[in-house]
Amino acid sequence: MSDIKKVVLAYSGGLDTSVILKWLIETYQCDVVAYTADLGQEEELDGLDKKAMATGAVNAYVEDLREEFVRDYVFPAFRANAVYEGQYLLGTAIARPLIAKRQVEIAEKEGADTVSHGATGKGNDQVRFELGYYAVNPEIKIVSPWREWDLNSRTRLMAFAEKHGIEVPQTPDKPYSTDRNMLHISYEGGVLEDPWAEATDDMYTMSVKPEDAPDSPEIIEITFEKGDPVAVNGQPLSPAALLKELNTIAGRNGIGRIDIVENRFVGMKSRGVYETPGGTVLRAAHMNMESITLDREVAHIRDSLIPKYAELIYNGFWFAPEMEMLRNMIDHTQQNVSGRVRLKLYKGGCHVLARESDNSLYDEAFATFEDDEVYSQKDAEGFIKLNALRMRIKELSRKRTGR
Repeated sequence: MSDIKKVVLAYSGGLDTSVILKWLIETYQCDVVAYTADLGQEEELDGLDKKAMATGAVNAYVEDLREEFVRDYVFPAFRANAVYEGQYLLGTAIARPLIAKRQVEIAEKEGADTVSHGATGKGNDQVRFELGYYAVNPEIKIVSPWREWDLNSRTRLMAFAEKHGIEVPQTPDKPYSTDRNMLHISYEGGVLEDPWAEATDDMYTMSVKPEDAPDSPEIIEITFEKGDPVAVNGQPLSPAALLKELNTIAGRNGIGRIDIVENRFVGMKSRGVYETPGGTVLRAAHMNMESITLDREVAHIRDSLIPKYAELIYNGFWFAPEMEMLRNMIDHTQQNVSGRVRLKLYKGGCHVLARESDNSLYDEAFATFEDDEVYSQKDAEGFIKLNALRMRIKELSRKRTGR
């Protein structure tokens, strides 16, 4: 791709993309535009545009996409209760399609012919980014440095950065690869590559150690409208402000830490540590809001699709036709998922205390253990016999034939 003239790089200011910016300039003799999506990285964004320009970028964007990220990506995933392999709330994966979409739009605005990213050739993000690029612009050119260069270790990258005077956050003592946004922060690499090595307490950013959380529980209420949270403790909040508030509340109560070994799309297993404080509380609340507002069979069919929904996000197929179909179907199930959920947060635990809704399908008149006038318990006899019929016939046949 010697005809590359201008590249838009997904730039985080971390070790990989800081080195990549300089490497692209040296390797392709091209202009590089640094693009950073503000998805809630907080202090990580301070001075990032100036740092990119100092490293050689001809232009640098830092765009606030927090509201769009939470409203159009995080909330749809939580309406589906999406979780990958039973534990991972998809904090990194759900951010990639938005970054990819906006990166291609910036490329068109800048007249750039190429986009680039810092994902390695071993990971999931290379797939997520590039599927997103091609979905938005089928003709875009892509440079993936990790699949081209010989800087194939963190140690070599840090040596390259030192040689070129590039300031990076990683050190040989803390060579973690991290990704942060409003939903979570992840940690990989370094000592975490040994699945028997425990993560150290100084690694965590968004939450306190559960043992150090307050000795008294904190009670909160979350209000939902059509599957989306709209208020915390009665205070209406925008999507991004609401998630930020839940992160603060859950984080100070030690909620949302997980340490898992997951199966990457490319085929290998990977160990990661994640903090998702607000998301952990939000998922628990949403599931309980559904428990009184969602029809049983609708809920069971939707639940059977959660693994596929999560897998599509994890593997980078957010813009695929099957994902659009699933989103539309699941969003349809959320029309009556409105009401309030009360939760108790205590030393890493999230416990649901109560829930109420004007759309509730729970009817005390039917469920009561006391006297009622709406349900005949004798009707259950025929119901049971009809459901047992095929099993009875099978056993009668076995006795008759001996097999």
